[in-house]
Amino acid sequence: MKVDDVSVFSSRSLGGDRVRKDYKESAFVLRQHTSAEELLNTQPNQDCQPTQGTMVKRVAVILSGCGVYDGTEIHEASAVLVHLSRAEAKVQMFAPDADQMHVVNHCEGKPTEEKRNILQESARIARGDVADLAKLDVSAFDAAIIPGGFGVAKNLSDWAVKNKDCTIQPELEKLIKAFHKAGKPLGMCCISPILAAKILPGCEITVGQDKECEKWPYAQTAGALKEMGCKHVNTDVDKAHVDVKNKLVTTSAFMCNAPLHKVFDGVGVMVKETLKLS
Repeated sequence: MKVDDVSVFSSRSLGGDRVRKDYKESAFVLRQHTSAEELLNTQPNQDCQPTQGTMVKRVAVILSGCGVYDGTEIHEASAVLVHLSRAEAKVQMFAPDADQMHVVNHCEGKPTEEKRNILQESARIARGDVADLAKLDVSAFDAAIIPGGFGVAKNLSDWAVKNKDCTIQPELEKLIKAFHKAGKPLGMCCISPILAAKILPGCEITVGQDKECEKWPYAQTAGALKEMGCKHVNTDVDKAHVDVKNKLVTTSAFMCNAPLHKVFDGVGVMVKETLKLS
């Protein structure tokens, strides 16, 4: 839908040329701040300034597409963004500019013959404001957070195919190591802690519980992480585990068959603890 199309719709719904004019002006402003560099250099609105005496935290959120079966889990990404917004953090989203492993029909849960780009799909979650992962400058951020979804296991790694013998997308592996070396915290939820397990040997993480049941259908993942040399900590869905030594915060999210609000709360704890370490 073009800006003109949307402005016509808005004016019909809300009344008059003023709405059309205001929308076009706001759309023009949005187009002026589409890059990561511009976003980071934009001064916050005075009404949204953090409490006096606190620093604005700059957080990179790394996406893997759009949709639980072949990309980022949308509810998890949204929860991360809401909690970061409440903390008045400055956020920039990133994703690899590469093809997805495959595309899944989310109605049927089956792969299709279609091809899709990870960056372009991630733009659906980011409302268009997403940058190529290759442009992520670790020095410009205080922390990084990676939501879950099968995109982590298919697009950011090949865990879905190779399990504990997986490899990590090269650019992402370099960035995780750089954040860790710089002493900057990493937050991960759902399946994304497998990235830390592969890159940070001996780290402490959680993907929830290690005994499979109806509530925890993916508990076997914990066993694989233990075999990789990590310490898995059993944690409920509305909690997070903090590995202070490695500045790594993890929560199970949709590794648990839980109500959405509990997943949201657990992601909130993960975000809070990640920011606290930054």
